Formats: sequence, C-alpha cells, structure tokens
Amino acid sequence: MNDRLTDETHMAHALHLAARGLGNVWPNPAVGCVLVKDGVIVGRGWTQPGGRPHAERRALDQAGAAARGSTAYVTLEPCAHYGHTPPCAEGLIAAGVTRVVTALTDPDPRVAGKGHAMLRAAGISVTEGILSPRATRLNAGFLRRVAEGLPFVTLKLATTLDGRIATASGDSRWITGPEARRHTHLLRLTHDAVMVGSGTALADDPDLTVRDLGAARQPVRIVLDSRLSHSPDSRLGRSARQSPVWMVHGPDAPATARAAWSATGAELIQAELIGAAPDGPHLSPRAALTALAGRGLTRILCEGGGKLAAALVRDRLAQDLALYTAGALIGGDGRAALGALGLDRLAEAPRLTLQEARLIGGDSLTLWAFG
Repeated sequence: MNDRLTDETHMAHALHLAARGLGNVWPNPAVGCVLVKDGVIVGRGWTQPGGRPHAERRALDQAGAAARGSTAYVTLEPCAHYGHTPPCAEGLIAAGVTRVVTALTDPDPRVAGKGHAMLRAAGISVTEGILSPRATRLNAGFLRRVAEGLPFVTLKLATTLDGRIATASGDSRWITGPEARRHTHLLRLTHDAVMVGSGTALADDPDLTVRDLGAARQPVRIVLDSRLSHSPDSRLGRSARQSPVWMVHGPDAPATARAAWSATGAELIQAELIGAAPDGPHLSPRAALTALAGRGLTRILCEGGGKLAAALVRDRLAQDLALYTAGALIGGDGRAALGALGLDRLAEAPRLTLQEARLIGGDSLTLWAFG
C-alpha cells in the first residue's frame, strides 16, 4: 500500500469517527482523530458531546505512551488557542507525535493555519488536504457558520410520487411507512436543531424529538412564529423544560404571548419581518437563521410545510434536500410539498445534484445537494 493510499485509509477512518459528533458538538466542529504507529492503531477519538474533550485529546489519552513516534490523522487542523482546554496542537507536540495528517485548515480566526504552523515549528511533519472534499461535506455546518454566519440547512420532505404532502382536506398520516419515519429520527439525531413554521406547528402539534434510538441528545426544537400564535399548552410548550424549545418571533409579537412562552422555559428569539404578503408581513428566513447561527447552531433540519420550504429554496438558504418518497398518488387537488417559487422560466429553476439514493422499507430516500 503506497503512502497516499495509507493516508486516505486512515483519514477515512477518522472521518467515520468524526461523524459520530454530528448534532452533538455545536457550536464546535465534529472532528475525528486516529493515531497510528508502525501500521497499528494505538489511539482514536472524536469530539465529545458539548464539544469537549476534543478528538485529539481523546485519542492521546487512549494511546498513552504509545503516542510517541506515531502519526496523527485529524479531520480538521488541530486548534492552536487556549479555551476551556489547552491547544490540541500543543498536546500532540507534548505527546511526541512525529507526523500529523489533516484534511482541512480550520477557518476559525483563532486557528486558521496557526495549528499547522505550531506543529511545523516543533519539527513535526505535516501533510494537509487528505480527503478534503469529504471533510468539507462532513463539517459543512461549522464551515458555513464561520464563513457566512448562517447554519447548514437540510430541507426534509415526505411526499407521494406526484409531490403531494397531504390530501385536499389536510390528511397526511401517514404518507411514508414506519421505516422511513424512523429514519427521520436518525436524521434529526445528526442535526443540532429541528425547525418548523407556525403553520405546521398549529396543524400537527408536533413533538420534534428523537425517539426509539436509545439514549440520545435531543435537538433544539425551533418554531418560526412571528406572532407566537402557537399555544404554550402544546406538546412543545409542555416539554420545553425537558428538551430545548426556541421560538423565533417578530417585533410585534404580543407581550402576553411572550410571557406565556417564557413561562414554559422556551427561549424567545426576535427576528425582523419582511414583505407585505396577503396575510401580512412574515419573518425573514435569513434573519431568523442568522440569529440561530449567532446562538451556535451549525446544522438545522427543516421539517416545515410547503410555504417555509419554498421560502428557504427561493432565498437560497437550504443546502440539502432529504426527500422521502412513497409509492402513492394523491392528485392535483392534494397539497404540494413546495409552495410557489415565482418562476417564469425553466432556466430559473433551482438545480440539485443527487448525493445518495436508497430504499427504506417500501419507500425511497434520495439526498440532494443544492447547486
């Protein structure tokens, strides 16, 4: 096995470890680390829930004295600044690691090449850019929050073959089968938060938690509700002290509604309104997402209805589409999965790239990336 292939093999292992942190480590990146000495793995780790300890620290603690003379495969440049813990670059140096292989440079201004420089200054050989496209995809949420001040948004839709999410009367339980619905909980588990609009909250009274997957860190549950019209006596309101609920509202939300939601333990977040739609001004999706990123969120799963989904697509705020499709037909009088986009020409239609396709029970899942 040549050196490049060896590096890619061990980095792929580190990336698999890093993925275990998705949904658990925000606002930190999900990082994996593998320590290899004489062809044998002597330590491995990934960022722990809440972001501490870091992957490198976990791997070094596992390896102990065997870390000396090893090669460290790390999915992101080791940190170079003091925070809750000493810099990971410093820890690798102290442990006697002789080579460090990374996938990405950390864009955080506190690091941004300083970790690599610290390692090289200590005489450690550094190889960069191994499996960087896969690492970029894995930590797209962290990278987007640093670069743009926005979270990575996955739009989730469950539709019939003809793109409907409910009958004309609103009946939607259940379009997809139990296997696909259970997989949705796995999707929630890999995101920091689950978000719906006020229409979905009012119609479905959702819970939005992760269930039937053992002990799991629950995502933040978010409702975009300009007037705080969703009842504090809802399932979300009654469980806000058990799992976090964030209500994003406009500046004119009634004081009584704010007080009632605050009393449930929910966090209230104000965002600006835009437009003059037929039913009045509505929350700016960009302003809402900016506020959510400002509170540390890196990955948000949107399970809202067609109106919110269309707004995210129209404003180019969604990065992925997870589409669960059932082998059923409802017809043109059913409710569309996506609201109006206001397109006049086909050339204006958003184009997506297929990332993955598979069967889940009797349904299909296709994962698409917006261009």
